[in-house]
Amino acid sequence: MLKIVLPKGSLEKATIDLFEAADLSVVRSSSVDYKASIDDPRVTEVRILRPQEIATYVQEGLFDIGITGRDWIEETDSDVVSLGELRYSKATAQPVRVIVAVADSSPAQSAKDLRDGVRVTTEYPEMTRRYFADLGIKADIRLSYGASEAKIPDIADCVVDITETGRALRAAGLRIIDTILTSYTELIAHPASWANPEKRHAMEQLHTLLIGTLEARGQVLVKLNVSEANFEKVLKVLPSAKSPTVSRLASGDYAIESVVQKRTINTVIPALKDAGASDILEIPISKIIH
Repeated sequence: MLKIVLPKGSLEKATIDLFEAADLSVVRSSSVDYKASIDDPRVTEVRILRPQEIATYVQEGLFDIGITGRDWIEETDSDVVSLGELRYSKATAQPVRVIVAVADSSPAQSAKDLRDGVRVTTEYPEMTRRYFADLGIKADIRLSYGASEAKIPDIADCVVDITETGRALRAAGLRIIDTILTSYTELIAHPASWANPEKRHAMEQLHTLLIGTLEARGQVLVKLNVSEANFEKVLKVLPSAKSPTVSRLASGDYAIESVVQKRTINTVIPALKDAGASDILEIPISKIIH
């Protein structure tokens, strides 16, 4: 039913891992194969292609659904339906940013300080052209095929590039002077496919699995028993975003379940025991569906 296109390159491993965790395992003959499959009745074809091209291919109807960054949707000005953000990236769960950067030695403190004729190297020529036009600056925009930061200051005066942590820019002696776009990875659909009720329902189901998997990352389920005398003390320890699930046991004690951030569990479990909890279990969570 659905033809899916996934990103190759920096997002490839993170995307394959996400689908694996969502029980939508992507199978291919080798790590360099562009064709793949997912053993799911809703999926008929899977391709792994450059994220720069995905929004265009989805717009053209070559694929029903795809994953790419908001940066490439904006760069290609593609007419697609966004099912929403998938908050993961190459290194973290933080968004990437399309930024303007100059050499540390540059006098420019903001993009408005740049002058007509400024040489700009970028992998985003269309987005860059619109950005400098909005500022009223006549920029000499030069398409870059990578290593853009290495071209400052002798080949170009500034760079419009993508960064997740900023470390590579700082290592190259560059300083960010503006952010053009904050970009998460998005699940996008061809408008006609989205308008098809059967395909739309299948897309929504896949989206539910992916979002539920991302929601569960970094969280665990804690289960415990506690006497009535210590019940209130234990509840105060639990840092649950929602009210914990509480059940009364035949003995008169209580059974409590709560979702807890994994990074806090090393302090939460001892505190629960100190408060009078017993039979404490920590259980991994693969998906949280709201």
